[in-house]
Amino acid sequence: MNETQFGFETQAIRTQLERSQYQEHSVPLYLTSSFVFEDAEDMRASFSEEKEKNIYSRFSNPNTNEFVDKICQMEGAQAGYAFATGMAAVYSTFAALLNSGDHIVSASSVFGSTHTLFTKYFPKWNIQTSYFNINEPETIEKYIQSNTKILYAESPTNPAVDILDLEYLGKIAKKHNLILIIDNCFATPYIQNPIQFGADLVIHSATKLIDGQGRVLGGITVGREDLIREIYLFSRNTGPSLSPFNAWVLSKSLETLAVRVEKHCENALKVAEFLENHPNVQRVKYPFLKSHPQYEIAKKQMRLGGNVVAFEIKGGIETGRKFLDQIKLCSLSANLGDTRTIVTHPASTTHSKLTVEERLAVSITDGLVRVSVGLETVNDVINDLKQALDNSLKVV
Repeated sequence: MNETQFGFETQAIRTQLERSQYQEHSVPLYLTSSFVFEDAEDMRASFSEEKEKNIYSRFSNPNTNEFVDKICQMEGAQAGYAFATGMAAVYSTFAALLNSGDHIVSASSVFGSTHTLFTKYFPKWNIQTSYFNINEPETIEKYIQSNTKILYAESPTNPAVDILDLEYLGKIAKKHNLILIIDNCFATPYIQNPIQFGADLVIHSATKLIDGQGRVLGGITVGREDLIREIYLFSRNTGPSLSPFNAWVLSKSLETLAVRVEKHCENALKVAEFLENHPNVQRVKYPFLKSHPQYEIAKKQMRLGGNVVAFEIKGGIETGRKFLDQIKLCSLSANLGDTRTIVTHPASTTHSKLTVEERLAVSITDGLVRVSVGLETVNDVINDLKQALDNSLKVV
C-alpha cells in the first residue's frame, strides 16, 4: 500500500502485516519469545543486521513492528521504537542520547515521574536539568549552556493543559543545535504532529488515548532515524520493550483513534463550556476555549482541543476533596484518555507531596481539577459534574 495516497483513518486501518498462509483478515498475535533461522548463514546475517529479520521479541516482533509503523506514518517520522510503558519511553530516550556532563532544558510543567527522573536520578550520572517557565518561553535561551543537548516539553501540559508554541521551540532547537523532544501524549498523532514544527523526536504514553479503554500499558518514541537507532541499541540491551500482546491491542486501537478522539474532543468542549458558566468554578482551561491564554497557538498547531479539561474550583484543597467525594458517575483515577470520564484533584492526590510553591510553579493551584472527558453521553457527564460542584460547597 502506498500510504501517501490515503488519509489518516485509512492508513490507521489498512497498515497491516502481510497475511500468513491462512489468509486472515485481522492480524494474528505473534506470542513468541524468539524466532528460528533457515541455516547458520541466515542466523549470522540476521545477527549482523545484514538482513532485516526478527530475532528475539526483546528486539522486535511482528506485532510491535506493525504498531511502530502505524505511529511513524501518523507522526511523519522516519523510525520508531515501542516500549512497555510511557515512562520507559521517556527514560530510555534520554538515557540513550545523554552522556555524563550533558544538560537538559525542559519546560517546568512536566509529568511527575519525568520530573523525578530529572531531579533525583539523572543528577546521579552528572546530567543536570534547567526548567523554563512555561508562561515565559522567551526566557528559554538564557538557560541554554555549552553542554545543553536536549530541549524538552509537553504540549498540552499535564495537568494544567497549558500550550507551548512548537514552532517557536523548533526554531530555538535548530538555532542552538539541540535535540527537540516533545511529549505528544495529550494530543495524539491525530490532533498534533510536532515533527512538522521542528521536533526531532516525539514520545507517547500509548496507555492513554492511543489505547483509549484503560486496558494495557505501552509507550513509543518516533522521529529521526539516526536518533532512533541509538534508542533501539540502548533498549535491546536494557530490555524495556513492549510485549507483543500489548502491541497487538494498541495497533488495533489505532484503527479507531480518529473517530474516538473526535468524540472525546466534542464532549470535552461541551464540558468546558458548561464549567465556564458554573458559579462555583473560578476559571477553566481548555485549548479550544477562546479564554485559554494560548488559544491562538493551540489553533495553529492542533486540529482539535483534546479530551482534558482543567478547571479551578472555588474553595481550595478542602473543596476539591469534597468535590471528588460528591462524584457519582465519573471515575476517580490517576489515568486519563479512557472511554470513561476520569476526575482528579492534583493538589490532594498526584501532586500532594509538592509544596504549595512547587505546585504553583507548574500551574497547579489548590483548587485545580483535571477532567479526562470520556465517551459517555455528554449530558450525563455534565450532570454529574454539576451536582458535585453544587454540593461541594454545601458539605461541612
